[in-house]
Amino acid sequence: MALVVEELGRVAYEEALQLQERALEARLRGEMSDRLFLLEHPPVVTLGRSAHVENLKLAPQELARRGIEVHDVRRGGDVTWHGPGQLVGYLVIDLAERGAPDVGAHLRGIETALCDALRELGVRSRTLPGWTGVFADAPLPAQRGVSRPEDPPRKLASIGVGVRRWVSWHGFALNVDPDLAGFDVIVPCGLHGVEMSSLARELGETAPFDLAERARKAVRIAFEARFGG
Repeated sequence: MALVVEELGRVAYEEALQLQERALEARLRGEMSDRLFLLEHPPVVTLGRSAHVENLKLAPQELARRGIEVHDVRRGGDVTWHGPGQLVGYLVIDLAERGAPDVGAHLRGIETALCDALRELGVRSRTLPGWTGVFADAPLPAQRGVSRPEDPPRKLASIGVGVRRWVSWHGFALNVDPDLAGFDVIVPCGLHGVEMSSLARELGETAPFDLAERARKAVRIAFEARFGG
């Protein structure tokens, strides 16, 4: 199966949503091959189909005053934040053409591809049973050599997909080097007791100056290997 990857830079959320919807319809009609759109958004909060209003810590009016848009979206999952420094990937893939369609297997495939990319970047990561997403799997640089089992899981990537007639859309958000304070306005993914982290934070002083470029390249290669074969 072919997977075409398009790197779009910074795109407003509403514009990216319309792009996805056009791609979804084209894929359903068989007029387009599978796609992965890589981009980032200005500050925005999105609420999935399972979102709980109590996981939004500020009223939409206050978020708007702060320049943060709010969108209800037709993907799985709860509430998340997007912003500069975060690599967002939207997968428009025909699951039926890839064999027995299975949304759970698709989610696990996204997690695996992200873990593969992070390994290439020198970041140890893992998945956690019962939770969707990718989490750090090593102490922070300041805690190296210190075992702290009481520390909360540190989430690096959030995942939420939608499926229409077995064509997927939406995808993942990988924290490369965003301002993590952006997540303070929500309970990320509705998960209490989880700390949001980033590749820059996990790498500490070893983070390269071109981390964003390297992250895009590693993610592109990992997803082409996982979904383009």
